[in-house]
Amino acid sequence: MSFPLLTATAALPAVGAIATAAVPAARRTAAKWLALLVSLATLALAATVLVRFDPDGSRYQLTESRAWIAEFGVRYELGVDGIGVALIALTALLMPFIILAGWHDADPLETKSSRWRPTQGFFALILAVEAMVIISFAATDVFLFYIFFEAMLIPMYFLIGGFGDRAHSGSDEKASAQRSYAAVKFLLYNLVGGLIMLAAVIGLYVVAGNFSLQEIAEARANGSLDMATNTERWLFLGFFFAFAVKAPLWPLHTWLPNAMGESTAPVAVLITAVVDKVGTFAMLRFCLGLFPEASKWATPVILVLALISIIYGALLAVGQRDIKRLVAYASISHFGFIILGIFAMTSQGQSGATLYMVNHGISTAALMLVAGFLISRRGSRLIADYGGVQKVAPVLAGTFLIGGLATLSLPGLAPFVSEFLVLVGAFARYPVVGIIATIGIVLAALYTLVLYQRTMTGPVKPEVSAMPDLRVRELVVVAPLIALLIGLGVYPKPLTELVNPAVKHTMSDVQQKDPKPDLEAAK
Repeated sequence: MSFPLLTATAALPAVGAIATAAVPAARRTAAKWLALLVSLATLALAATVLVRFDPDGSRYQLTESRAWIAEFGVRYELGVDGIGVALIALTALLMPFIILAGWHDADPLETKSSRWRPTQGFFALILAVEAMVIISFAATDVFLFYIFFEAMLIPMYFLIGGFGDRAHSGSDEKASAQRSYAAVKFLLYNLVGGLIMLAAVIGLYVVAGNFSLQEIAEARANGSLDMATNTERWLFLGFFFAFAVKAPLWPLHTWLPNAMGESTAPVAVLITAVVDKVGTFAMLRFCLGLFPEASKWATPVILVLALISIIYGALLAVGQRDIKRLVAYASISHFGFIILGIFAMTSQGQSGATLYMVNHGISTAALMLVAGFLISRRGSRLIADYGGVQKVAPVLAGTFLIGGLATLSLPGLAPFVSEFLVLVGAFARYPVVGIIATIGIVLAALYTLVLYQRTMTGPVKPEVSAMPDLRVRELVVVAPLIALLIGLGVYPKPLTELVNPAVKHTMSDVQQKDPKPDLEAAK
């Protein structure tokens, strides 16, 4: 039997989480270093997965299959396509930076509401989320995917509710209440979506007789499984609702600004750059793969919701006074672009959506982590409390600017390629949708540049006059992310070659071909 590489990649952070939690309370620094080393070792395993994956090979590679709950046809089945490999690599890549950025976020506090912060628990929960996300990207058994799709809510709930942002303008009691509200709202929204999905998972088993993604796809291809139209549509809606909550898609998005606003900056990155990607990934793998006809049936409505997300999220970002909530609403807009690319049903759109998942993860991590460093220095999340930062902390301001320019998809930075492909793919099949979506680009430039102007330029405010520039640890976090944004912006070919074959398989699942250009109309 070959080495179970995918299992090892997910199991290592899970074991690391247990080991980190078991470190004695007085050995906080040891717990931090252990978590960091585990994340680096997981990154090495993820890099091995990436190297061993052959984009021109079979659809699912590095497969593992073992009996689990035989009475119900549940198997422990793992396998990755190009999209799954790219997102596993993104997850493993971001984790060391998240841990380094949050190095002091769970240090003990001496306040009226909290006399201690369990450092070991903070880093153990981060590693637990990493393990569950990696399994979710690799699972090819629907029930296995569902378990970890839901299980990751538990550590995320405690990360949001138990380790909130210290830069809160109100009292300790008010801050604690708002963290609790954000954590409960996150949990309730996602639990409702998960419960609806569970009903659809059970319905799928009743119809198909098993949970294997590959077996169900083969049965549909050879005609041995023929779902009734209404049955397929109801099952699709059950799956899609859960994924739309996680994504998050308007109008199911309202938990995200609260969760990101009340979390520490590294946990906010974990939410939007890692965990939320499971929702959009699952739309590609499960919605389109299992229910192709229902996916095409629902496409017009989903495209409208995606457009609303793009414009609504961007408009609310323009009006924000809180830095972290601005990034949260910008992310809602970006997820609208991702979902637009997925349901444009073109190879350019779906390739762009997959690239967008990766590039958005990197760009949001860069912007939010630098924003976190900024907020920790001033002790405020309010934009109005800043001004003239570039004169006292030029490196911090410069990295903040690059992260912001990546957010607005400036040519030469990685997100530009993604957004361009999504718009091209959407315009090829739905020209009006593509035109309306471009409004989001204009609004992105507005909220990003206004944010930079109000915080970094102008007269130096007395409260920021002594602000230190980025320290060595912070530079180690930010510099690789900036390098990746530039590198993938200038040369995205390795990533496109990785995901394009998987996109072709997805297009085949839904029996769609790219529309041919109308040359006569062009004349």
